[in-house]
Amino acid sequence: MKKLKFTFAFLLLSSVLLAQDAIHVEKKGTGSPILYLPGFTTPGSVWNETVNNVNGQHENHLVSYAGFNGLEPIAMPWYPTIKEKLVEYIKNEKLTNLTIIGHSMGGFLAIELAAALPDNISKLVLIESIPCMREIMMPGVPASNIQYESPFNKQMLDMSDEAFFGMVANQSQYMTNNKSKIEILTQWAVAADRQTYVYGYTDLLKLDLRDQLPLIHAKTMILGAPFPNAELVQSNYTKQYEKLEAKEIYIASESKHFIMFDQPEWLYEKINTFLKNEL
Repeated sequence: MKKLKFTFAFLLLSSVLLAQDAIHVEKKGTGSPILYLPGFTTPGSVWNETVNNVNGQHENHLVSYAGFNGLEPIAMPWYPTIKEKLVEYIKNEKLTNLTIIGHSMGGFLAIELAAALPDNISKLVLIESIPCMREIMMPGVPASNIQYESPFNKQMLDMSDEAFFGMVANQSQYMTNNKSKIEILTQWAVAADRQTYVYGYTDLLKLDLRDQLPLIHAKTMILGAPFPNAELVQSNYTKQYEKLEAKEIYIASESKHFIMFDQPEWLYEKINTFLKNEL
């Protein structure tokens, strides 16, 4: 009986430690707080140039996620644990009048945090992030159809390192117009824990955050890339963010998914104007 209790306590402690390592945050500077949330497989350092070009004095919190950027993986489900730890982080750090800048998956987390902690978060910048990407990628497919155990996921998990590298290298070409950044995007994906890469993306496909939008009090700026074309992107953002009241939507002119690589000066100007002005 004592051995059973010890085993249970050890497993419980292990799960707590795993949850505590779900995020890693690097803090830079002092001033009004900004939480920077990167996209899938992307380390917090992707924001370094943005931090250097945002005007004013800010306490910058750059987040990286478990399973990426050399961090140890955590147990599944992955995304909900990261969200919970970010809520705890904001509370523990006593962050108020907080701005969150999120790219792609980081935008999903920003939406959830702003809905969960409306009194803490005053502004959101959502870059290439849409509340339900499943609706765009797999129209009409319910979340219940998206499972960890699937033939596609098994194929991805069983893929050789060489084949996986070729796949992500090809995908990276569609993420940016800046050819010098394709290699680093590929490296970030290849370095990811494979199970986190496969099952973590499954978590994202299950999300539909549209019903959380009315809970958000934060003023919000949404920035999209015109890929495959600006009219379709504008229409998708307008429809999916219909329930969000205080928002502005802007579409970059010559970017793919990583606007910070393709049109950095446009991005900095939009962020600086937004942080300076009220909607």
